[in-house]
Amino acid sequence: MIRLPNFPLPEPANSQLAGYQHEIDSLPDYETRVKRAKERFSRLNRIGDPTFDIVKATLSKMCVGAQRCAYCEDSLADEVEHIRPKALYPELAFAWMNYLYACGPCNSPKSSNFAVFASETGVPTDVSRRRGAPILPPVSGTPVLLDPRVEDPMNFMKLDLLGTFLFKVTSEPGTVEYQRAKYTIDLLRLNRREALQTARRSAFGDFHAHLTRYAQERARGHAPEHLQHLAQDIQTRQHATVWREMKRQHLLIPELKRLFEAAPEALNW
Repeated sequence: MIRLPNFPLPEPANSQLAGYQHEIDSLPDYETRVKRAKERFSRLNRIGDPTFDIVKATLSKMCVGAQRCAYCEDSLADEVEHIRPKALYPELAFAWMNYLYACGPCNSPKSSNFAVFASETGVPTDVSRRRGAPILPPVSGTPVLLDPRVEDPMNFMKLDLLGTFLFKVTSEPGTVEYQRAKYTIDLLRLNRREALQTARRSAFGDFHAHLTRYAQERARGHAPEHLQHLAQDIQTRQHATVWREMKRQHLLIPELKRLFEAAPEALNW
């Protein structure tokens, strides 16, 4: 996971979302707001709705690669995901900054699962609402889940490029940072899907091959326009986290150190 670029939502979609949110916020009680938020979002979030067509087009531009999921970076992103679930936070059901584009295999297990560091205790608290439970507001607190719209998940975890291609938490156990990273990895099942490990390993080989070609053609004196095309190809591939880790860890991996010495400008891509 990487921090996503934040693009403003074009008008009139931005104003329309604000109008939908005002409609929810004006309802008299929390339970009614939850039910209406779910109902309205389900009705509006369809192909052909002019507002959500713009929402999806803008979210797509923020994705890595060819519209890849903001969480796993592997599968096609085709679901508007609420970072803070609308079933718990109806006041954010139509908040632009609460949206990202995700895939079903990530969005499904996350669903309305959520946890906060409770304001009164500071303890990570699951605020998910179980089926049949009373519809009451969650306890107040700050989110445990990392939010790639406003923070960089790579500040909390790293990818093991030398073996497993699994995410590892970089902070000390027991710290807030450790708890947030571990919760995010576990909730989204980023280390539990073998296919993701395979895909990251393949992406490493792919990035390595493309950078090798770039370095070779740079050494041969190819035209800047051609090199720029090769560079753009590297920067728009899926599994951007793998590329970011290759840059971050290049001094620790001899073969990467040599490659980036041959093309030092690639460290700024």
